Amino acid sequence: MSNENAHIRLSVAADPHLARLVRMTAANVATLCAMSVDRVEDVRMAAEEAFIFACAARPGGEVAFDFDVDPARVALSVELDGPLPDAEPGDESALYADLILGAVCDAYEKRPEPAALLLTLKADL
Repeated sequence: MSNENAHIRLSVAADPHLARLVRMTAANVATLCAMSVDRVEDVRMAAEEAFIFACAARPGGEVAFDFDVDPARVALSVELDGPLPDAEPGDESALYADLILGAVCDAYEKRPEPAALLLTLKADL
């Protein structure tokens, strides 16, 4: 990739059946950056987990992904329509998403309003 930044926006229905589209897009975006195969897999996994979280938070809605890429990192903003939903007692899916996203991302923030997941994954090459 050149030294320029790239911005890619993907908007999809909050339907778990579209997870493959999100995964493939994220992997292709990551290849624009100087990332190893393992790090590309991390970007793919982070995007998928964020999408599954968004599907659970806003079923029937739409999820917008904004990828900002430069040679050193991929930043991903996942916009959720409306505020973050309150966690249901006994629902561990949000905790699982937090665990995965916290583990694979160099920076992970859950913004309450407007609701969004903010992820950054740095290149390793």
